[in-house]
Amino acid sequence: MSDQLDLNLLRVFDALLQEGSVTAASERLHLSIPATSRALSRLRRAMNDPILVRAGRAMAPTPFALRAAPRVRSLLDEAAALISTDRAVTLAELKRTFTIRINDGVAATLVTAVVEATAAHAPGVTLRFVSEGSESMEALRDGSVDLDIGAGEVSAPDIRTAVLYREHMVGLVRADSPLGVHRRPTLPQLCRYPHVSASRRGRTRGPLDDALDAAGLRRHVAAVVPTFAVAALLVSSSSYVGLVPARLAEQYGVTLGLRWFPIAAPLPEIEVRLLWHARLDADPAQRWLRDTIRDALGEPGDGPGPMADALLSSV
Repeated sequence: MSDQLDLNLLRVFDALLQEGSVTAASERLHLSIPATSRALSRLRRAMNDPILVRAGRAMAPTPFALRAAPRVRSLLDEAAALISTDRAVTLAELKRTFTIRINDGVAATLVTAVVEATAAHAPGVTLRFVSEGSESMEALRDGSVDLDIGAGEVSAPDIRTAVLYREHMVGLVRADSPLGVHRRPTLPQLCRYPHVSASRRGRTRGPLDDALDAAGLRRHVAAVVPTFAVAALLVSSSSYVGLVPARLAEQYGVTLGLRWFPIAAPLPEIEVRLLWHARLDADPAQRWLRDTIRDALGEPGDGPGPMADALLSSV
């Protein structure tokens, strides 16, 4: 007869999957190793699966355990939210890992500030940032992702969303590029130089190409890279023109020896949004983290900030 699953067993399951060993899981749960081993035996009987199997000197989760892990994490989060709703969070004592799926262009300008702000108040919190691979909302629903930060709109009734800021794309060149002497290069001037495109899907076209088509112009995309950060590095060591988020150019342009400029075309504004599942809407710990992320951004503006003005006035 299968053991009945209870919340304590699910906590053991979650710890075993995160730690990958009985010893590490016992330390995480403040249990003895024999007690954790007995709990694993109960889990194996209840779930009719080995959960963890020997792989050389380590333990590896079974396919079933990997599939079940996000749902177990989701159940534990819901239980925690039920118990802690309307209760104050003691940040200094908070022990929790938050998984945040984030767009690379946003990560480059946000991660450092968010990690520092979190560590200053909740040193026991771990922020686990993962890159976009799929924008599926199922990761928020099953608990494998706690927060999603990126562009785009979502119209699902169980997904909560808030605009973090609005972003503009700007042109980026080396400081010694002939194009850099122009305060606002024209589209024909922009097309005289090879371009690097940032697209994790390998796309060479974007809104800029639509604007160029309307003007009877075409650019030459000489390279396609997966992230904006790589595009900026490539631009810093070549004659290429890059198109990157304004915040990224503003924060790293001077350090990388780059100049940036507005694009002489009506490119669409990008809304960067924060998304989470409705079950965590009232969870005090996650609510605090969402507020921390907003505060780390400061006051979002509609365009370039003071550093941007300094860069433009220096040419």
